[in-house]
Amino acid sequence: MKITDLSDETRDALKLALQAEYAKTFDDPLSAFRAEALLDLVLKTIAPAIYNAAVQDVRAHLQMKLDDLDGEIYLDP
Repeated sequence: MKITDLSDETRDALKLALQAEYAKTFDDPLSAFRAEALLDLVLKTIAPAIYNAAVQDVRAHLQMKLDDLDGEIYLDP
């Protein structure tokens, strides 16, 4: 699954959130067509960077756990 592959329900929820935020911020409605285009743009440009940052966070967390593994399971002879 690519990061841009979202379920229809998720895409619809994100489009509605974009439309609501746009209307609140700019006091102007955002059409469903433009919300779809904006969502696609965000998924193509911003989402990969966020995904990569999350992967690095998980990697650092797992590395910390692996580094502490000896202390967790080591038994004195």
